Amino acid sequence: MIARIEQIWSQLEANDSSVAGLFKIRFSDTSKCDVFLGVKFPEKYRMLIIRTPFSIGKEFDFHYDFRGLKFDKIYDPDNSKFLLLNLILIDDHSKDVFDTLIADVLSAIIKESVINVILNNYSNRLIKWESLFERFKQQGLTPDEQRGLYGELFFLRKFLEVDSSFQQILNSWIGPEKEIWDFQHADWAVEVKTTHGNNHQKISVSNERQLDTNAILDLFLYHISLESKLSSGESLNQIVDSIAEMLNKDIAALQNFKNKIIEVGYFTHHRELYDKVGYEIRNDAFYKVKGSFPRIEEKDIRAGVGDVRYSIIVSNCSEFLIESEKVINTIKFIKG
Repeated sequence: MIARIEQIWSQLEANDSSVAGLFKIRFSDTSKCDVFLGVKFPEKYRMLIIRTPFSIGKEFDFHYDFRGLKFDKIYDPDNSKFLLLNLILIDDHSKDVFDTLIADVLSAIIKESVINVILNNYSNRLIKWESLFERFKQQGLTPDEQRGLYGELFFLRKFLEVDSSFQQILNSWIGPEKEIWDFQHADWAVEVKTTHGNNHQKISVSNERQLDTNAILDLFLYHISLESKLSSGESLNQIVDSIAEMLNKDIAALQNFKNKIIEVGYFTHHRELYDKVGYEIRNDAFYKVKGSFPRIEEKDIRAGVGDVRYSIIVSNCSEFLIESEKVINTIKFIKG
């Protein structure tokens, strides 16, 4: 999908920029969804456009105006019975994020034919991405977020090294989508916990469902204890680059990976912020979450109790240790 988006941008931007106006190309000739990519000249603003009947479009009360993007509605210059709902990129530095946003929105609407469903899915996806565009303008990931991302990438690389089903592995990485677990497919899940400094022996659990096995057959906790060091160890940029190199010959998988790290909040224009700090692994271990594993499950929560957070002392989990090879053999897509 990203390749098609880039192809359309190239076609549109090949127009003479001295000619003022809106140039647009329908994204799909076979889809019933009336969606276009457009470029407004002379500003060269890129746009995601949905065409809707006037009677429906005028009732679409959606406000999406913040740094980098804006939303507006105009009459379709080709047919006044229609309105164009335009999402406009006004910050040229955000092109990569905009392309990823477009791909995500299109995946939610392109197969739909009912305009009300299309607009509902469209607005829901844009609300999801609003916070990401706000973060794009901020000063990068926090130290805790950097360490958490490094831990997930450390496991992702370990997985990619032993299984060539790159797309399936990347699709199983659902941490960027703020799901319950960091990795999940079918009947297995892996939750990655990264600790550092004085908190090496304490794992924080963010909710009562994270270590609940009622809905999953095999749940593994992967604990990574690391040290953060200046100008030493492996930086966040280096592990990102090493994974990109592994995926270099699989264009679709590489694009999937790039989309995932953008969704986490890792943007290329922040890379210099992540160069100085490196990470060294003190210890890493897998635990099989089952039976009397120290945890709180949803069934343990009394009615009216919410926002449950708690900690686990790692030393109390030793009986649940499981070899890395057994975990990989359970979750890998290519068996044998």
